[in-house]
Amino acid sequence: MTDNNLFLQELIATVQTLRSQEGCPWDKRQTSQSLIKYIKSETEELIQGLENADSENICEELGDVLYLVIMLAEISKERGHFQFSDVVQTINEKLIRRHPHVFAGTTYKDEQELADQWKAIKAAEKKKLSI
Repeated sequence: MTDNNLFLQELIATVQTLRSQEGCPWDKRQTSQSLIKYIKSETEELIQGLENADSENICEELGDVLYLVIMLAEISKERGHFQFSDVVQTINEKLIRRHPHVFAGTTYKDEQELADQWKAIKAAEKKKLSI
């Protein structure tokens, strides 16, 4: 776990350096909108790697997607919206909330009931967000 945290911190620091005054001109001028085409491209490359069961390519493409996620979070942080830690916290809370059978001790009798529970939780989340 510690190695993962260290590597992740190093990657975030690398992206911050790339976007800094002394960084890369290409990285500095990127926006959320300009990165859309790269997100599409890298996601498609990841899908191809998965379809081909090419673990070396999957590893590389996951890295490319992670870079883009961190880049988008960094751009958002620069604009005063949210940062990478918010992204991580949000998805972790969502996973825990949507898996009460794992984290809250609820039970289910079959896969259909589990799917129904998932849909109900998701619907409640969406309703709460629209208020």
